[in-house]
Parts: sequence; C-alpha cells; structure tokens
Amino acid sequence: MTNKTYTSAPLPFMGQKRRFLNHFRTALNGFENAKIFIDLFGGSGLLSHTTKSIRPDAQVVYNDYDDYHMRLLNVDRTNKILDNIRSLVEGCPKDKKLPDAVKWAIIDYIKSEEQTGFVDYITLSSSLLFSMKYALSIEELKKSTMYNCVRKANYDVSGYLDGLLIVKYDYKELFNKYKHLDNVVFFVDPPYLSTEVGTYKNYWRLADYLNVLNVLKDNSYVYFTSDKSSILELCDWLEKNLEANNPFANSIKYEMAVKVNHNAGYNDIMLYKSRYVSSVSGGVKFEEPNIS
Repeated sequence: MTNKTYTSAPLPFMGQKRRFLNHFRTALNGFENAKIFIDLFGGSGLLSHTTKSIRPDAQVVYNDYDDYHMRLLNVDRTNKILDNIRSLVEGCPKDKKLPDAVKWAIIDYIKSEEQTGFVDYITLSSSLLFSMKYALSIEELKKSTMYNCVRKANYDVSGYLDGLLIVKYDYKELFNKYKHLDNVVFFVDPPYLSTEVGTYKNYWRLADYLNVLNVLKDNSYVYFTSDKSSILELCDWLEKNLEANNPFANSIKYEMAVKVNHNAGYNDIMLYKSRYVSSVSGGVKFEEPNIS
C-alpha cells in the first residue's frame, strides 16, 4: 500500500469534496469507535481514500456507481492519448480557441482510439473544453468549442484505491446490507438538488433526494448538500410544524461559499452526527453503543 495521500481526486470529476477535506478529517475523529465506513455515493472516491489513509484499521466500502475506478485503471491509455493530442495542438496559443482544422483532427484521432479500447471522455474534455465543462461522448465533443488547455503532465493515480473495497450498487441496496450494524458510518453525498448534475447517469427527482434522508435516521453519517436545495429548511419546517423527525437535529454543520460568478454564488454544506452522542456540559460526548 502506498503512503501517498491525495488532497484531490487524481482524475477530473464534477463535485469532488476536496474543499471540505479538513472538516471531513475533523468529522472522522468523532467516529473513533466505528469499524466500517460506507461511501454510498462514492463519486471520485476522495472521501473513501481519505478515510482509509486516516483509519487504515477500518473497512472502507467505496460504492463506485460512476465507474471512476475504470478511468483510473485506464490512466496509461489516457496519458498516451493526451500525449498525441499535445502534438496535434502544438503551435496553437495556450487557452485560446483551437482552429477548426485542429479540432477535427483531434476528433478523428479520438474516434480511432475509440475503436481499439477505452476512452476517458471526461478527462480528455477537461483538457479541451472551457473550464468545468465535460463531454461524455464523441458526439458531445463534436458539438463543443475546443480550446488549447491540454494538460502538460501525465496523470499519476498510484495507490489511490489501495485498501478500499470497491462495489457497485444502488445506494439503497448497499445501505440495506449494512444498516443493521452498530459500528458503521455512512457517507451520504447525493447529486445536489437544483445544482448542475450533468455527468451523473440518472435523473434525480425531489422524491429521490427526500428518500436519501432515510439513511440518516438513527445512523452515524456525514452528509453533503448545498443551500440551493433547501433540504435543511424543509426538514426544519416539518419538525416545527408537523412534529416530524428532523435527521439533522443536533448535527454539526460546516458551510463553504461557492462563487459562480461576480454576482452569484451559493454555500456548500457538510453535516455530521454520531448516533452515540449525548449532550454534556462543555460540548458533546461520543459514547460506546449499549449492546445487550
């Protein structure tokens, strides 16, 4: 197992939680009695990787619903493709729009690579499209304006997934496999409501976001959302007006401002709570479960 610890995912991924890592590490300290951590919406695996680096004694389950690990396994092929694209854009001004002739030469080259094996369109498009824009297919690349923002160095993903149990389940199925355990913590990072989810495979409705809250009830968790979703306000209203159980009651919350442009932005939010917490003078106390 490598000793390298990543502070961001080694390949591009929309929505990775690198900005929350310090707070996330703090949250992990509150789960010192946990033995199993389940990353229900694994995404780039950054939460799973960070957890395993801090808690090598624990089992960390990375639910790779987006097949991110397949992109990692094919990184040598991706590096080779990028190296050839560098040759195609040679002489073009950096960060400027590529001439049509160069764009179509790149398209033809990627199409030829698609005939012989795996093509990581998300990683490639991060080197060819405007910032934070991703393409998932050759057809999407054809429709896009390309820029010379090709990465200069090869990607290194060594050791990133070391020690993780990699699975692929619907989150509800995976939750049901572990929900009966007393020493488990769930990481819950669903696609954000009212936020760009362009690279996610499935369309999420409001009911889907609300169903996720079932995971939080009576469980230890780390949960991510944003103030664009209004989920926290909704749960607070239901608690006050309909006497409903609020899964976020007594949780610890961190917020981070996200700037969309000069005039707009929103707050990313992380909340965490242990099921073995009691209020005490001077703060909170994490207690061992009472198992009879």
